[in-house]
Amino acid sequence: MAGKDNSSGVTRALSRRRFVQGLAAGGVLLGMATLTGRTLTAQSATATGTAPVLSGTDFELIIDNSPVNYTGNVGASTTVNGSIPAPTLRWREGDTVTIRVVNRLHETTSIHWHGIILPFDMDGVPGISFDGIPAGTTFTYQFKVVQSGTYWYHSHSGGQEQHGLYGAIVIEPANGEQIQSDRDHVVLLSDWTDRDPMALFAQLKVQSDYYNFNQPTAFDFLRDVSSDGLGAALAERRMWQQMRMNPTDLADLSATALTFLCNGTTPSGNWTGLYQPGERVRLRFINGCSNTFYDVRIPGVTLTVVQADGQNIEPVDVDEFRFGPGQTYDVIVTPTEACTIFAQTMDRTGYARGTLAVAAGMSAPIPELDERLQLTMADMMGSADHSAHTAAATATAPATSAAVDHSQHTGQTMGSALSVPSTQVRHATTEYGPGIDMRVDTPSSALNDPGSGLRNNGRRVLTLADLRTLGGPIDTRPPEREIELHMTGNMERYTWSFDGIEFGQSTPIHFRHGERLRVILHNDTMMTHPMHLHGMWSDLENPDGSFQARLHTIQVQPAQRISFLVTADAPGRWAWHCHLMFHMDAGMFREVIVA
Repeated sequence: MAGKDNSSGVTRALSRRRFVQGLAAGGVLLGMATLTGRTLTAQSATATGTAPVLSGTDFELIIDNSPVNYTGNVGASTTVNGSIPAPTLRWREGDTVTIRVVNRLHETTSIHWHGIILPFDMDGVPGISFDGIPAGTTFTYQFKVVQSGTYWYHSHSGGQEQHGLYGAIVIEPANGEQIQSDRDHVVLLSDWTDRDPMALFAQLKVQSDYYNFNQPTAFDFLRDVSSDGLGAALAERRMWQQMRMNPTDLADLSATALTFLCNGTTPSGNWTGLYQPGERVRLRFINGCSNTFYDVRIPGVTLTVVQADGQNIEPVDVDEFRFGPGQTYDVIVTPTEACTIFAQTMDRTGYARGTLAVAAGMSAPIPELDERLQLTMADMMGSADHSAHTAAATATAPATSAAVDHSQHTGQTMGSALSVPSTQVRHATTEYGPGIDMRVDTPSSALNDPGSGLRNNGRRVLTLADLRTLGGPIDTRPPEREIELHMTGNMERYTWSFDGIEFGQSTPIHFRHGERLRVILHNDTMMTHPMHLHGMWSDLENPDGSFQARLHTIQVQPAQRISFLVTADAPGRWAWHCHLMFHMDAGMFREVIVA
């Protein structure tokens, strides 16, 4: 009997290891015409490692289904030219590129060029900038490249992004590269699921914490009693129960549903970037996930961050950085031996991993996952006396179906007073009802907070306050008006919205062509949101109104209030949304019209 139990335990351990780390040779199965051959194995011809690189001004990208095996189960992926990730596209600033996208799927597809400044009808968002690319047709994108740096592209249709339709873009500066390096590697991190992404979404709508296995335990309660006292421990648990929230609910999907990839390779597959001793190696980190925040470090190696969202910044030395879907960071490292690129998920259930080495086949120790995170009232309610504020779990005012009148959120509209962002919290009249489980009245506006789980961890962690774009803002005008937008939701119901209104019930936000305006983002939820405004730069500013960094995707922590300036120089219809795919699909999405 003992032997049987031990065998079962070993089997479970091996299954867990395979599930989290994936197959060593997992990836796209080459040369397989169908998905019906259940005898396919990871040892069948597989494509793993660095994506193909396409250079020049004329490209053809073929979108199709391909069989894939990352976990021991053969399924369908959405590939570009048969590859996961899609081919890396190398452009040159000032060139006009032409990209023919051939759709061989049985459904509509699309490609969005994330962070790229271009005409709105080339932006690639079905229902906003074009109709999508129907099955069996070809769509031609053509635009002039007016920037340089590290970017990426991905589908904006259904769950195709999570099933493989994403790739890197590297744009060479017209006047030569200012960042000097001897070696250059793209490190595209992503998350894979064997399941239909829309089935996962449906499961979350039924039970939002279905994939959260880091629930508080009796041991946690006893620990809190020991450190804080019985009354405090009971009060905290009563608070969470009244709000119908979970302090460990940091991610919608955990390693129970996802396999985490580095350049399309599982942790067991060990993607390897080669270098020679003494070389300065540039790593272009891209978060191409649909639903995962990563905390990235290379143990024992200093990361010199030199670029954020494709824009050169004052170099800053750190040990670790957190980034969410849509964000990119370029770092310079000078390794002296084989070392591990370690990207643990924010919920501490899994990791993506690669290796920097002087020869293929080498590896380095993989760190243990940090202890699981748990949100506190400071995370939830911001910067003031949190005991005086509670989440709006029992709101009574009815929500309306119309969009919020943003004229109510403009604050001061002219004059020098607009040099400083408003600090007065203005909740919309629609920010009530069953779709809202909390409202924050005392938000934090600090940019120097690394976020939950990264504070005082013994490592130097990058913060928004560390990012300083070289050259300052492109447009030095002060803002003419101010817009305040609140990120809202209900964790238990898995509803997400802006100002309490989901996209389907909203009306567009209007920017006046040519104006300079301030946007205040106020997070009334317990989750961090990577916010992406298409077509225009977001000039992140300090609470005193001074310029900080030029970005295309900004992560906003729970109970945080931050602001940025926008120059509305791009006429047309644009998307503005949370880049967590299921938050966007659930309603945290708005259309912006510039006219």
